[in-house]
Amino acid sequence: QVQLVESGGGLVQAGGSLRLSCAASGRTFSSRAMGWFRQALGKEREFVAAIGWSGRSTTYVDSVKGRFTVSRDNAKNTAYLQMNSLTPEDTAVYYCAAGPLYRSASYSKTEDGMDYWGKGTLVTVSS
Repeated sequence: QVQLVESGGGLVQAGGSLRLSCAASGRTFSSRAMGWFRQALGKEREFVAAIGWSGRSTTYVDSVKGRFTVSRDNAKNTAYLQMNSLTPEDTAVYYCAAGPLYRSASYSKTEDGMDYWGKGTLVTVSS
């Protein structure tokens, strides 16, 4: 069983930065790919970024490439999403999710493929 708790959301002006954290419980964190998803008001939840279980592979949705960076610290059982150059279009509830064991980032881009979810953290970008 893995429990995930996101933090780091908040209100930021356009052009600003935030770093989201996803703290995981359990002993299998280091063996699981981690994904970040977001859901804007009135829209479907969408994939944002993922990092493979080893940390060697990452993948991003096109709209955040070059602005967001996903990383992980297995010693701290924590995944991160560094978000720079934020725009109002990035406003959403951001969720982290843990995938099955030993999966790479490229196979961690769909909601159905993730095993555990956090409750989300709200990011609001003002113009």
